[in-house]
Amino acid sequence: MFSWLGTDDRRKKDPEVFQTVSEGLKKLYKTKLLPLEEHYKFHEFHSPALEDADFDNKPMVLLVGQYSTGKTSFISRYDERQGFIKMTDVVLARYDFAAVLEWFAERVDRIILLFDAHKLDISDEFSEVIKALKNHEDKIRVVLNKADQIETQQLMRVYGALMWSLGKIVNTPEVIRVYIGSFWSHPLLIPDNRKLFEAEEQDLFKDIQSLPRNAALRKLNDLIKRARLAKVHAYIISSLKKEMPSVFGKDNKKKELINSLGEIYSRIEREHQISPGDFPNLKKMQEQLQAHDLNKFQPLKMKLLDTVDDMLAHDIAQLMVLVRQEETQRPNQVVKGGAFEGTMNGPFGHGYGEGAGEGIDEVEWVVARDKPMYDEIFYTLSPVNGKVTGANAKKEMVKSKLPNTVLGKIWKLADIDKDGMLDDEEFALANHLIKVKLEGHELPSELPAHLVPPSKRKIPE
Repeated sequence: MFSWLGTDDRRKKDPEVFQTVSEGLKKLYKTKLLPLEEHYKFHEFHSPALEDADFDNKPMVLLVGQYSTGKTSFISRYDERQGFIKMTDVVLARYDFAAVLEWFAERVDRIILLFDAHKLDISDEFSEVIKALKNHEDKIRVVLNKADQIETQQLMRVYGALMWSLGKIVNTPEVIRVYIGSFWSHPLLIPDNRKLFEAEEQDLFKDIQSLPRNAALRKLNDLIKRARLAKVHAYIISSLKKEMPSVFGKDNKKKELINSLGEIYSRIEREHQISPGDFPNLKKMQEQLQAHDLNKFQPLKMKLLDTVDDMLAHDIAQLMVLVRQEETQRPNQVVKGGAFEGTMNGPFGHGYGEGAGEGIDEVEWVVARDKPMYDEIFYTLSPVNGKVTGANAKKEMVKSKLPNTVLGKIWKLADIDKDGMLDDEEFALANHLIKVKLEGHELPSELPAHLVPPSKRKIPE
């Protein structure tokens, strides 16, 4: 099975001790993984050697899309000049784009695929490009851009077609997150879905905002992926070397081995308990092997593999602890500049003046508008000393058919004095929050100041 589970204790020393995650990643790569890569020509088949900059750089976002899908406008809107993030625009062109994309995919924190809702088209070339992102599906997000140029019904059809097409290309058990909207600064052509677009843009903001916080963990995970691929590559190369004759029939044997590479994959998978997803693309590997002299490959050197196994089993665990420590100690870095400025506060923030935010700028208590109607219900619930019990209030509140978990949150927000009962203002507030939820808005985690009943507000000293 795994070499570190054998009967002999191959571990020679305690786990490495590092001061920072970046320092640890660089040292582990140079001392434990790089020797295995160099010994089996990993860089000639898969990816160039990593440099210090790959571990030190700030978070990066890779934008990929066909011509005129809005990549340049997207970058302009999410200007990174003041922040902790870099965005890279990659356009389809006449070169080995898949190889270039693989290089970028291994080094970036987020990959955004842009599509044009107005003229959705996934060419065969672009399909191959997306397939080149294998093993990096967790980084992928999709933007269906220019969605304001089509009517709602057509947008639904386009969204369905996009999801169907992506399902055939991207092999992942989870559905890829798709953000729908118009990601530039021009007026909306068809404003019917304005609220949807605003909500989608805010979700995308939050995703990008999380990248600096998760950058160290991403680099750690990428090193683990690279180590697993390097191990598989070593088994493949050494197996081919083992099968090659030393004198006669080299060319014929080489052709035979390349043609039967799929069988070699299966044998390695069984013998070493390796997941099929860790193996490189079969067709691409066969093509690359044509240009190599299999006799010059190196035989299996267990010491190199044991070193990588030791790194995965022990040193990575130590680094994971350090990642969590750095996350708690690091100041909260946020992405600034461009569309990130002024998006959360002020009247143009998402949801401002809507749902639980309704009435935020008004002098009068917004709940008072419907309070006469709520009062009529309140006095049918047999209030005692101006308050209804929780049991009686529940009988009315469950008529909304909202789940108990939601009603429980509404009760917690409305029972301001926490006495387990509701007076007429608190009862009106509870019904107002029920209305907010039934209209499709989210409930606040804490009651906003403008929703606090007038009699419960603290008078400034």
